[in-house]
Amino acid sequence: MTSITRVNRAMRLLAASLLGVAAIAQAAEPAYPTRPVRLLLGFPPGGATDALARIITPKLSDAMGQTWIVDNRGGAGGNLAAEMAAHANPDGHTVFLALSTQLTASPSLYKLPFDVERDLQPITTLATHEHIVLVNPNVPVKTLKELIALAKQKPGALNYASSGVGGSLHLAAELLKRRAGFDMVHIAYKGAGPAIAGLLAGEAQVMVGAVPSTFVYVTSGRLRALATTGAKRHQVTADLPTVAELGYPGFENIAWFGLFVPSATPKSIAERIRTEALKALEHPDVRSTMTRLGLDRETSTPAQLAARIKAETAQLAVVIKEAGIRGE
Repeated sequence: MTSITRVNRAMRLLAASLLGVAAIAQAAEPAYPTRPVRLLLGFPPGGATDALARIITPKLSDAMGQTWIVDNRGGAGGNLAAEMAAHANPDGHTVFLALSTQLTASPSLYKLPFDVERDLQPITTLATHEHIVLVNPNVPVKTLKELIALAKQKPGALNYASSGVGGSLHLAAELLKRRAGFDMVHIAYKGAGPAIAGLLAGEAQVMVGAVPSTFVYVTSGRLRALATTGAKRHQVTADLPTVAELGYPGFENIAWFGLFVPSATPKSIAERIRTEALKALEHPDVRSTMTRLGLDRETSTPAQLAARIKAETAQLAVVIKEAGIRGE
């Protein structure tokens, strides 16, 4: 046998061995998805979380060959859905779309039946949004300055709506109150949709709402907008000043959304979800709808998302303690 023949034979054996290893590895990876995927949300329809879910799930369904079903499980400040996700079968068929404060504020407010870091595997952030200071048109103010002056003139006379104790809308309002030095009575609803309905009906007078779920009522004249909470003006709300512009430099408050699965979910499945979710965000119709609603695309690695949760949890623990906020 010549040396060339021996080399060729060795190369064929190596190639066959590598193919065998690849086949074994492929066989070891579970098929996914094999049935519809449930996307858990912690709030009723009508809020920004629901809006984002309805935008991306059709693309995920098309790309993955199985229907993604939006499952709104409101209750316990959004923690019911988080608990369900944490304790779900870790096969990738239950995915959790979280609003930031569900994971960063809740640990300081409730005795949770799960541990965020231990029981949930982060996949990626998807989007962020600003908040917007709103009043029912019957409230006799047209600017944030006038609202603050009225609240200071009549302590306790104004109330404000939120999606629930410790939620992003509640904390956004509390941060504004603390920074500007005024007070209002909190009315906690069971989700952003009911809170918006309460504001529209005049049950509540003020709300620091999510731009994606409330700005349509501003453009229709049913609500009056006074300011936004971003670091700079957003293209969707460009005519509105920021809170920072109105005498409170450095004030900024945004919310983010992220995808999670149970911690024991295979990494290959989590990576598949991440890959298809990032592709979904790039679809032209998804991008245009998100932009129109005031949702800004923002993605991350799992490690970056885990670090963000850890940092914001520590920050909000201080805010919640100082403000005396207690879970219901």
